[in-house]
Amino acid sequence: MKKVSYLMMLALALMLVLAACGGAADPDPAPADDAEETGEETEAEGGEATTREFTDITVMTGGEQGTYFPLGAALANNIINVHVENVDAASFSSGASVANINSLVDGDADLALVQNDVAFFASEGINMFEEAGALEGFQGIATLYPEVIQIITAADSGIETVEDLVGKRVAVGDLGSGAEINARQILEVHGLSYDDISEEYMSFGDAAGSIQDGNIDAAFITAGLPTGAVEALKATKEISLVSISAEKIAELSAAYPYYTEFTVPADAYGTAGDTTTAAVLAMLAVSADMDEDLVYDITKAMFENTDAFSNAHQQGNNITLESALDGMSIPVHPGAQRYYDEQ
Repeated sequence: MKKVSYLMMLALALMLVLAACGGAADPDPAPADDAEETGEETEAEGGEATTREFTDITVMTGGEQGTYFPLGAALANNIINVHVENVDAASFSSGASVANINSLVDGDADLALVQNDVAFFASEGINMFEEAGALEGFQGIATLYPEVIQIITAADSGIETVEDLVGKRVAVGDLGSGAEINARQILEVHGLSYDDISEEYMSFGDAAGSIQDGNIDAAFITAGLPTGAVEALKATKEISLVSISAEKIAELSAAYPYYTEFTVPADAYGTAGDTTTAAVLAMLAVSADMDEDLVYDITKAMFENTDAFSNAHQQGNNITLESALDGMSIPVHPGAQRYYDEQ
């Protein structure tokens, strides 16, 4: 019995030693977690930037064969997603300016490419926005490049002036788009209206294809040079651009101050000569509700990586910090303004 008692006492002592060693090697994890949490709180209290909550951003562009589409895709994929932390941006084709303004106002978009004249009309509740009244909820980030009004036709159509469009089948852009607004206003200063033509509401790509097939006679296309749809058409058919006289452009500018005169060089599309026409400006608009710091970061990323724009489209070369506020027709978002103020 004594022998058994001695062995039991030895075993008990060994168990106590092992338990003590295990406690030293495996401390309670709670203090470690508390220490980590305390460290994070200290960093925040020390003034270091906190991580942005993950955010999805919708960028509305335009038709797939216009200029908005590649530039908007570059903004989303090659600038925001690469250079702005914790943001997932996606770009989408749309009916362009008017549709994009409405998407911003309705909360269906966060960023959108629009014409500066259309943005102004929306903010003032005039022209095509007169019935709805002045719209709110959107602001500007930057103006980008000239949007050229191109009246395209087949070289053998016999159409040389705007007046020659009378009685013809003419694509005027998507219904309610910036191009369609330009078409109405240009016809207006020439004393014409849709009553004088057979208007067709089409995207740029569909319009170019319809000229190729002979289904329409001409098309109004408002976009940066060169426009993909026009380049695709000229690859298979000789084309010409219809000139607008300097006198009519002056009338247009007097009625709608955001138009300027623009000359399309002959080598843009290989036409017989230079073409005088009108232009507005493309701009990037943003939901007024977007966080100021996020807009600041997007603006900063844009102008520190403009090569992403120029790689996407030739008009990207015109997107510069120096011209970012030229022709800005609506109030600038505070986040973007803060970036400009620091430069």
